[in-house]
Amino acid sequence: MNTSQCQGPPNCGNISSISEISDASIKDSVPNRQKYSSTGFGGITEPAGFGLTYQGNVGDPYGSNIIRVSAENFSDYKYVAEFKTVGSTEWSVVIWNKIGPEGLLDGWYGHACESFTLNGGKTQYVAFDENSQGAWAAAPGYTIPTDDFRGYASTWGEFDFGSTINSGWSGFDVSAIAAQAADVQIQGMKICDTVTESCSSITSGGTKFNNAYAAKDANLGGIGGNLPAGPVRLSVVLGYEGDDTIK
Repeated sequence: MNTSQCQGPPNCGNISSISEISDASIKDSVPNRQKYSSTGFGGITEPAGFGLTYQGNVGDPYGSNIIRVSAENFSDYKYVAEFKTVGSTEWSVVIWNKIGPEGLLDGWYGHACESFTLNGGKTQYVAFDENSQGAWAAAPGYTIPTDDFRGYASTWGEFDFGSTINSGWSGFDVSAIAAQAADVQIQGMKICDTVTESCSSITSGGTKFNNAYAAKDANLGGIGGNLPAGPVRLSVVLGYEGDDTIK
């Protein structure tokens, strides 16, 4: 996977302080069913375009394809990411569609669909509707670093869930392209698919890249996890410094 950079309009939103404590296990939550919950999602938009500018489902109203869900019902959804942190530091997270509300490739220029802060020891679940493409950025504290054009410039986690143009396949990766381009701190992040156990990770400070994007890889494809059609459960660790730091 890869999401190239472009210039877009400055329109940064605020980050709400919402997170929840949970002992649920995302690894054991993959539903064995033909129908999945759509509660909380808006309407599904029709796909358009192709290649880098392909627009999948951005929700109707815009952004309603990405929602926070509770520990009690996240297992009812087809595509779910579980966010946790390393240590006690509070983190901010923003999540956006690749394509912005005006149909441009500028979703990361302030057009966050979901945002929250996450304290150490807490977990947040986020569900994604079919054919959703985008990313999240995370950073310690209450704000996300931005570049000169006010685009989110921390470490990214990129996603593509149930891609219509790719026969329902999904994908994910961790990327430091935006952070390196803006010359800001590379934050550690690890994303693993709990079904296939495929992972993509970057350690804090960018000391180690594993199946993840650095600036030098901006024009490459195929890095990260590629998953066959079906439910997806992603485990996201923020502040990742190596597997020995994950509890």
